[in-house]
Amino acid sequence: QLQLVESGGALVQPGGSLRLSCAASGFTLNYYTIGWFRQAPGKEREGLSCIIGSDGTTYYADSVKGRFTISRNNAKKTVYLQMNSLKPEDTAVYYCALRRLSRYSLRTIDYDNWGQGTQVTVSS
Repeated sequence: QLQLVESGGALVQPGGSLRLSCAASGFTLNYYTIGWFRQAPGKEREGLSCIIGSDGTTYYADSVKGRFTISRNNAKKTVYLQMNSLKPEDTAVYYCALRRLSRYSLRTIDYDNWGQGTQVTVSS
C-alpha cells in the first residue's frame, strides 16, 4: 500500500533550522517525483521543492531557494527537506506528496498521493 509519512515538524526560533522527513512505502522513489508543499492558515497550499525520481534533479520555489534543500536516501526510502534561516512566515503545515511521473512540477494538482502533514512553527 502506497503511503507517505512526514515527521520532523517542531517549534523553532527565527533563524533556526529543521529537517523534515518523508518516509515512503509501497513504491520505489526512483520512478516518481516527490514534492514538498506547505499550507499556512487561510492560504493556499504552496509548492516548495521537488526531486525527480529518475535522475535526482531538484527544483525550488523562489520563496525558499537558497534556504531549503531537498534530498533523498533511496536505501531508507526517505526524502528530506532541510530548512535553514527559518522565518515566522515559514510557519505552516508541511506536506510531502507523490507525483506518478518522473517529471518536474510544483503544482498541487499534479500530485496524486499526500502525507498527513507535519506542523512547523517559527516563533520566538
